[in-house]
Parts: sequence; structure tokens; C-alpha cells
Amino acid sequence: MRLSDIVLLLNALWFGGAFIQFSIAQANTLKILLPREERTNPIAPTLSASVAFLGGINLPIGLLSLYFLAARPVFFQPVEAQLVLFLFFAACHFSQFAYNLPVLLRGGRVGVAYWPVLKGPMLRIFVIDAALFVANLGAALLLASRS
Repeated sequence: MRLSDIVLLLNALWFGGAFIQFSIAQANTLKILLPREERTNPIAPTLSASVAFLGGINLPIGLLSLYFLAARPVFFQPVEAQLVLFLFFAACHFSQFAYNLPVLLRGGRVGVAYWPVLKGPMLRIFVIDAALFVANLGAALLLASRS
């Protein structure tokens, strides 16, 4: 198995997992985002429903990665096509990582606002998105150096 295959598989697993977390396990996600005392807040159901959009965005990204891994379409064979795809995936991971940076710099949860970036599931999300950003960027740079 090549590095690019491993990265595509990790992308598919990560984005597929994000779909499950945000679209299927919305109540669990709400527990991560809100402190216990705020879960009865009238806005909580709206927040829970809105994270489904996050899952909805992650699902097609994961399916795209899985498609390129499993189907190996002809148009994916040129190095340039692979380079663009890995840069796309790197941007997806970076955007999710980057939106946690301001929360981290504020100190994570501030009262009932934001979420704890440096502990629990959000720390995992933060670290894995950073690692997969680097992995996808690395795959793109390797491809670029070959062309």
C-alpha cells in the first residue's frame, strides 16, 4: 500500500466518522459542545440540529476520498489530478483545524461559550485534523516533486 492510499483511507475514515458524529450522533455532539448546565437552554436543540450541516459537508468529502481509493478512475491517474485532490483534502483538514485555533487561543471554554479544545473529543479532532492536513500536504508535495 502506497502512502497516498493510506492517506486516502485515513481521509475516508475521518470524514466518515465526522458525518456519524455530527449528523447521526447530534445529541452526543451537543454534550461535547455545551456544558451540562446549558443543555436545557432553549437554543440547545437548534445548536444540535445545526451541527448536522457539519456532518453533511463531511460525508461527500469522505466518499470522494473512498471513491478515489477504491475505483482508481482514469482521470485520477495523472500526477496533476492527484496533486489537486490532496491539496483539496489538505485544505479541508486545515479549515477544520484553523477554526479551532481562535478557540484555543481564547483558552477553550470561556464560561459557557466555545468548547474545550485541549481535552476530550475536541482535542482529538484538533490533533487529527492537524495531522491529516500535514499528511495530505505531504502527499501533495511528494507528488509535486515527482512531476
